[in-house]
Amino acid sequence: MSEPMISDPWVERLKDPERQEEALTELRVRLVRGLKKAFSSAGESFAEDIAQDALIRILEKIDQFEGRSQFPTWAMSIAVRLATSQTRRKHFKDVSLEQFTNGEGLKLEVAVDTVPGAAEQLEQGTIYQKLSELIDGLSDRQQTAVRALLGGMPVEEIADRTSSNRNAVYKLVHDARTKLKSGLEAAGYSADDLTGSIA
Repeated sequence: MSEPMISDPWVERLKDPERQEEALTELRVRLVRGLKKAFSSAGESFAEDIAQDALIRILEKIDQFEGRSQFPTWAMSIAVRLATSQTRRKHFKDVSLEQFTNGEGLKLEVAVDTVPGAAEQLEQGTIYQKLSELIDGLSDRQQTAVRALLGGMPVEEIADRTSSNRNAVYKLVHDARTKLKSGLEAAGYSADDLTGSIA
């Protein structure tokens, strides 16, 4: 791996065997404090566990730090991603993958945040109806993966439930998205019309 683009005191301390333990302790305190604020309902033990996992990930990725933000901010972003993934996995722990296979977990609803006019709502409804039809035309495995993702299930959880791995699920979903986008374009729609639902 390449060296960081800039010299940073945190990076230097974390890579120095004599100063690493002190730096890790200081960074852990910062991460726990930030996680407790961001995930207040999850409890202190959750923040402690995530912070420990994040420190391992940070050390693994330290050579990828490019100095585009402050190091503690970069480190916190890693911790927050881990916490978010863990929270989502817990949420879907008791959710059956079959409900996505049957389409029960798929919610292609018109966004109401911006309160679009009647014409815009009709157009969005038509697009989502077409997308739903296209999903029905995918292979069973692609349908399950796409419906589960649209229902909010994390990739890691889908991989576990299907005795697969992240890369295989990503490939499956990539191929499905390509088919969906092609189908939408053939129907005269742009994938941009879905505001990122399958992007």
